[in-house]
Amino acid sequence: MPFKEAGKMLELNKVFLIGNLTQKPDARMLASGDLVAELRLAVNRRYKNRDGQPQEETLFIQVEAWKTVAKFCQDWLAKGRRIFVEGRLKMDTWEAKEGGGKRSVIKVVAERVQFADSRAAADSSSDAGEMDASANSSYTERDASSGSFSRKPSPYQGPSAEGTSRPASGGQPFNTAGPPASTDDDLPF
Repeated sequence: MPFKEAGKMLELNKVFLIGNLTQKPDARMLASGDLVAELRLAVNRRYKNRDGQPQEETLFIQVEAWKTVAKFCQDWLAKGRRIFVEGRLKMDTWEAKEGGGKRSVIKVVAERVQFADSRAAADSSSDAGEMDASANSSYTERDASSGSFSRKPSPYQGPSAEGTSRPASGGQPFNTAGPPASTDDDLPF
């Protein structure tokens, strides 16, 4: 039965991904003055086929980050880095050159990006020798008010910590509790 709120159907567009960057983020400044970073994320799925043989498939996903999240990606991420991305799906549509018709692609717009690997693993698998952020650092659109990246300790307090979980792959913990509830004082109007 679908979820309903006061007679209305609820809608949800939310994506959670953990994967490895296949290349350094490509960041560029738009004419509007906004920074946008394009990331390519490889996400693996492991399963057993009908015969019980282990299988693996890799899905390559385009991720787009904007403004302060894009700045974090540009400054701190490198090829091979394992990251957690929280975001939403977006479809871009355009006309192909030379009468090729309409084209479209579905991307993930990152609302939050966080490291999902250990510092030692990142150093050995990437060319990011200059990075010094802790493995549990993250950046979200909510951090934009401070104007800069800041290290945040992991919210994981152990098995009984509310609103947190550890990824099934055994990587670093990440917060799944979501943003804090807003109060009337937080509203911009």
